[in-house]
Amino acid sequence: MQTSIIAFDSFNSLKDAEAHERIRAAKAKLGKRVVLLVHHYQRADVYQHLDLTGDSLKLSRLAGETDAEYIVFCGVHFMAEVADILSKPNQIAILPDLAAGCSMADMASLSKVERCWRELREVLGTPDEQVTPVTYINSAADLKAFCGEHGGIVCTSSNAPKILEWSFAQREKILFFPDQHLGRWSGHKMGIPLEDMVVWDPDQPYGGLTHDQIKRAKMLLWKGHCAVHQMFQPSHIANWRAQHPDGFVISHPESAFDVCLNSDYVGSTEYIIKIVKEAPDNTQWLVGTELNLVNRLAEEVKHQGKLVQFMSPMVCMCSTMQRIDPQHLAWTLENLVEGKVVNQITVPAHEAALAKLSLERMLAVS
Repeated sequence: MQTSIIAFDSFNSLKDAEAHERIRAAKAKLGKRVVLLVHHYQRADVYQHLDLTGDSLKLSRLAGETDAEYIVFCGVHFMAEVADILSKPNQIAILPDLAAGCSMADMASLSKVERCWRELREVLGTPDEQVTPVTYINSAADLKAFCGEHGGIVCTSSNAPKILEWSFAQREKILFFPDQHLGRWSGHKMGIPLEDMVVWDPDQPYGGLTHDQIKRAKMLLWKGHCAVHQMFQPSHIANWRAQHPDGFVISHPESAFDVCLNSDYVGSTEYIIKIVKEAPDNTQWLVGTELNLVNRLAEEVKHQGKLVQFMSPMVCMCSTMQRIDPQHLAWTLENLVEGKVVNQITVPAHEAALAKLSLERMLAVS
């Protein structure tokens, strides 16, 4: 007799302690059939149940290497899509809460990118010969497929400068989406003048640019950003340095250009963790990235006398990542114990093939 899917309603009121107990019990029953991939930004009460963790690049690789039947992704929607694209045909990618999206990823849609490409064709004649489309991994699968179809590539915050080098070797210009800040900082690191990196506003005809600006630009930066990293300001750094003159500032490249420029170190979440953990004892750090990661890092290095502080005076975490909670995770795993899959993420085959092409280009270059 087949059982039906267990409804979430009965889990919504679960106390956290009971949810944790049921997660552990379900994981024990499933054994190696399930693997939990957990992003660094995930909330602490879910992070404790991880099997594997990392930033977007590391988790992209791990998604394709695991042999588990079920890949439960504690992150956001685009990450689960990457897991589905890079995993084996017999594996199932699952997102415990379908509401866990990414506001940055939502700032670039396929329809708007395709309209941009048509407008570039009007101005440049042959964008496929002149422009390499580069999408940040924080984007939907259909945009990764767009890049695959048009000779483009995916990047992460870890490998963006290297990806830009590859992209310029293909064509003379880059269309970079959806995060303007990562694109601008990566271009700056390559020595591209700021005036040669113009912002493309998808809600304006021709991105709000003149034909001459488009023709002269080296990089067209999509008008998108991360709501968390957008909070950080140079004034936060100035205030910190006044109180901690011997301290260090480290920021994620999704932060605004002036924040990165005023930081001692700039890099991905994996880079931030590495630099702070390997730093001498008793050093002081101001960290410009997501709060859950900063709090976890602060606890992990506290015994070394290190002070780690979140850059913004306002508390802010990735609200969509926060949607993955112990209750949703317990519900997901208990359904798997009963042989029922909930919230499977499946990228259509044609789209997945093109997206995989752009992801594989990234993995080969990086």
